[in-house]
Parts: sequence; C-alpha cells; structure tokens
Amino acid sequence: MSTGRKLKALLADNAPLVLPGVYDGLSAAITRHVGFDAVYMSGAAVSYSMLGKPDIGLTTMTEMAEKAAYIYDATGQAILADADTGFGNALNVARTVRAYEKAGVACIQLEDQVMPKRCGHMSGKAVISAEEMVGKIKAACDARHDQDFMIMARTDARAISGPEEAIRRAHIYKEAGADALFLEAPQTEEEMRLFCRTFSDIPMLANMVEGGRTPLTPLETLKEIGFSMVIYPGACARVVSKALTGLYTEIKTKGTTMEYLDNMFIFGELNEILRLGEIRDLEKKYS
Repeated sequence: MSTGRKLKALLADNAPLVLPGVYDGLSAAITRHVGFDAVYMSGAAVSYSMLGKPDIGLTTMTEMAEKAAYIYDATGQAILADADTGFGNALNVARTVRAYEKAGVACIQLEDQVMPKRCGHMSGKAVISAEEMVGKIKAACDARHDQDFMIMARTDARAISGPEEAIRRAHIYKEAGADALFLEAPQTEEEMRLFCRTFSDIPMLANMVEGGRTPLTPLETLKEIGFSMVIYPGACARVVSKALTGLYTEIKTKGTTMEYLDNMFIFGELNEILRLGEIRDLEKKYS
C-alpha cells in the first residue's frame, strides 16, 4: 500500500484524523510509540529545531525533503508534510512534489503566501494571486507519480482580506484539483463552522496552534464542526523547548542530573522506545 493510500484509509476510518506535529526521526518514533499512525511534519518545528529560527521561510526544499525521509524511515507512518509555498514557482512546486513523494510523504501541503512566507499565525503576511496558485496546484497534480499522493491547498487569505476571500480562493483551488483544503487561521468557532459548511464534500484541516489566532477547540467539537484532519504542528517544539530549559537550568545550577531523572527517559527506556531489541535481532540475523 502506498503512503497516500494509507493516509486515505486512515481518513476513512477516523473522524477526524489527529496528526501530531513532528520534526525528526526521534519525535516521530515517540508518536509511533504512543500509538499514532499518521503525523504532520511541521515546517515551523523543523525551523525551530534545525535552524534555531522562527517560521519565516528560511528552510529549503531539500532540507525539508530530507527531514521527511528520516521521519518515514524511522516509523513508516503516513506523513502530511508542510511544503510552504512549494519553494518557488510552479516548476519548483513540481520538483518539490517529486522529492516529497520519493521521501515517503503521503500528502503535501502547499500555501498561497508570497515568498518568503511567514507562520500562518503571524502578522504581516501577503498572498500571491489565486491564478498563480492555480498553476502551482496543477503542476503539483501533474508531477505526482502515485495518484493517491494527496495535494492539500492552503490559503492564508483570511488574515489579509477576511473569510469571504479565503472561501473564494478555496473554491478555485478545489476546482484546480486539490484533494484537501486548509483555510488557515479562522478567528472564531463560527468561522470554522462556515468554512466546513461551505466545503463539506472535501477533506478539511483544522490547525491548533497554542497562542495562535484560532481558538483551541476540543476534538469532539472539531468533529461536530466537520473537520477531517486536526494537526498540532508546533506543540512538540514548544514542549521540548520548555523541557530543555528546565534540564539545562538544572545542570547550570546544580551541575548534575541526579535529581532530575523523573523528568526524563533514562538510557535503557529510550532505547526500548526506539526498538533497540529489533535492531539487535537483525544484527544476529546478518552476523
């Protein structure tokens, strides 16, 4: 089964499908350990972890595709992957789709922001014309080898021109061939309901950003509203950042981790999560 088909099967069996944010093989392995079959590769979290920079469009296509390959190799999960603007024009988008598909991604998310993009919950965003975005979506659809590989179109127009313009663009992107829609940063529950009522015949994604513009909403409410997918993209990096602050403060102030063991997986515990036993079995098989 291709990864795209795997994601479609998960969508059919879950309402909505919850995809935690990940940014590398370790974070993905932990989601697998907890029991998730699908994840969201967050561009913001990759930027935080790899560059130590905010989500302002600094990562490159090859860096993101490489991260996706590490995540897929570590877990085999269905990956919905952030691809920002596609890293250029329609021809760049086609190359991005091919690279992400080779990396094992199941669905690519493309947005209509001007490059360099910003996080969808930051101010100061700008969008390209709907017509240019249509070209990108068509290029993405033509570039994929597996027709089950999904193309998700995201519009950031809500923050710039209001919900009506976001809806207008989403209609256009759907007609251009998008398999799923992401209307970024609705500011009220009523806007979320409006978006899902308008596009009840195509998978819709809800983005839960702690401290962002969209109200954090319980999963049961998101299900009742009509979302097919829910992502928690940057929570992983925010939790890790706070945990590391505590750890490094402990080391700085006490010079030891002896009193901090309850806040971590110790050596053997982490290796168990990462399935060291299976690797040892393979070593025996081939030795």
